[in-house]
Amino acid sequence: MLAALANIFRASELRQRVIFTLAMFAVFRFGTHVPVPGVNVAIIEQMFSSGNLFGLLDMFSGGALSKFSIFAMSITPYINASIILQLLKVVIPTLEQWSKEGEEGYKKTNRLTRQLTVALGFVQAVGMAYGLKAAINNPGIFSILLIAISLTAGTVFLMWIGEQITARGIGNGISLIIFAGIVSRLPDGLSVIYQYLNAGTINILNVILFAVIALLMVAFVIAIAQAIRKVPVQYAKRVVGRKMYGGQSSYIPLKVNQAGVIPVIFASSVLMFPVTIGQFVDIPWVKTVAGWFAWGTPLQTCLYVLMIIFFTYFYTAVSVNIGDMSDNIKRNGGFIPGLRPGKPTTDYLDRIMSRITLSGAIFLALIALMPNIIGWITGIQGIYFGGTALLIVVGVALDTMKQIESLVLMRHYQGFMK
Repeated sequence: MLAALANIFRASELRQRVIFTLAMFAVFRFGTHVPVPGVNVAIIEQMFSSGNLFGLLDMFSGGALSKFSIFAMSITPYINASIILQLLKVVIPTLEQWSKEGEEGYKKTNRLTRQLTVALGFVQAVGMAYGLKAAINNPGIFSILLIAISLTAGTVFLMWIGEQITARGIGNGISLIIFAGIVSRLPDGLSVIYQYLNAGTINILNVILFAVIALLMVAFVIAIAQAIRKVPVQYAKRVVGRKMYGGQSSYIPLKVNQAGVIPVIFASSVLMFPVTIGQFVDIPWVKTVAGWFAWGTPLQTCLYVLMIIFFTYFYTAVSVNIGDMSDNIKRNGGFIPGLRPGKPTTDYLDRIMSRITLSGAIFLALIALMPNIIGWITGIQGIYFGGTALLIVVGVALDTMKQIESLVLMRHYQGFMK
């Protein structure tokens, strides 16, 4: 492993990419400690310590939200803009056409994503400033606008950092920013466990059990993230001039977890909506309803699982076009053994996709509920381990290692991974 790591630093280009990525991480971590002007941070931290309403968002931002720094919104508006545009491809022909235009279409889509990010970021920033106006030193329109502009500028700067990492560093910059934010919360989690041990709330056996479950979860997530269903495809022989093409066997890799972490984020966002309203609206019946949707209640848990399954099927149906897949097989002279090209092939692929999507949805629901299960088994509460965080960390780590592997193999016979 040490020799493989040394391969990265032997080539000057790879060394510069790694150093640049780490430097951007340092800028990101520095920005999480730069406060927004005109805000009482002590009141914000007190509001966060009273519950876990914004725990997920605070984890994504690397603790910037609880400090209400200029990076408090993290890169969330950019992710929302990307998801919205991806879903709109189904109903807006122009966006679908751009996706087929190659590099030029990518530039158009990326430019629109940036513009939508600024708009969504400003609206979200105004909502955050108004909802947390109790922590503003001089609440007023000017102060709210100043805070909203500061938060939006922080998100735009993070978006620029992510693009720079993608272009000049290693890995996907946006994903790595989220990755860095989640990993940066690890020392806080270890500190909580240490405090529990000192207070006698848990013992060393609880910690060992927690570590074993954590390792098993990581292995399970890696296995499912890499799992694919191979659908065999046979290509017929054809003669073009004096050359013969085709005749080989191949397969279509259908991922078990095609939707990734998106369904969990969607379900969490929808279920946090009534709780968010109850946090800021002082009406008895509203707070009662919000209590029904509190994290860990039976109603919230059941709806959480059902929404994850629904959004998994929905996002998979939007992102994977079975009809185009079947047409591409037919256009290239291929066929699935035992099936005719056209509708029989489309129905067969759709049936397989529905089955493996169910497995992926159950996997996502299980992983999303693991924080509750771990807390019940080990007695360790208040640590955001599992669920969305674990899926993102493992997914980004695997993708980044694959990119490092390809870059190393271009310069060394022996790669990075074995």
